[in-house]
Amino acid sequence: MLTAEEWDAIRLSLAVATRSVGISLLPAVAVAWLLARGRFPGRMLLDALVHLPLVVPPVVVGWALLMLFGVRGPIGAPLHDWFGIRLVFTTEGAALATAVMSFPLIVRAVRLGLENVDPGLEAAARTLGAGPLDRFATVTLPLMSPGILAGAVTAFAAGLGEFGAVITFASNIPGETQTLPLAIYAATQTPGGEAMAARLALISFALAVAGLLLAEVIARRMHLLLGRGG
Repeated sequence: MLTAEEWDAIRLSLAVATRSVGISLLPAVAVAWLLARGRFPGRMLLDALVHLPLVVPPVVVGWALLMLFGVRGPIGAPLHDWFGIRLVFTTEGAALATAVMSFPLIVRAVRLGLENVDPGLEAAARTLGAGPLDRFATVTLPLMSPGILAGAVTAFAAGLGEFGAVITFASNIPGETQTLPLAIYAATQTPGGEAMAARLALISFALAVAGLLLAEVIARRMHLLLGRGG
């Protein structure tokens, strides 16, 4: 049986991971399109910046978000003063930190899906009179959809386990920002909390495996629907 605090951590983890995918999905698709199809100065630099969260410590990402979106930061101050929006130490802030960390995962998956689209199909649609938007909506988007769905599910699974950026930017507030990883950390720091940490670790492991398996199943089914084999 789980305690109310443990259920709060699970609920918050699912909510934060879901919001993070909602925040990052459309920008990730746009960036993946630029990297796969665009030819412009600074493309390699953009590629490096997009994938930076994969190679720098998550605490550094959280610190950068704190500097930018804190109530005295260049972005956070106007949001707080003009609109009354505060991201630091909130659930929304935890979702933002998670979105930044999982953003490269979606970009990579979408980019791979886009690079697997046969340019000949787009060219055929163009010869039949389809405009750029029509070609994208009827040809490119359906063909790259396995990458989009797989990237979204993978980012969701990764978001369930994000720790460093969240605790740095959003802190570890029970019921507000204490997701599963943070609850596990808090339990390990509490005398007699080993059983709680073990329960939450098993739940976190199960959710992560389920997310990865779901991403694989979605990708395979979409490939079968699109006639690419499985």
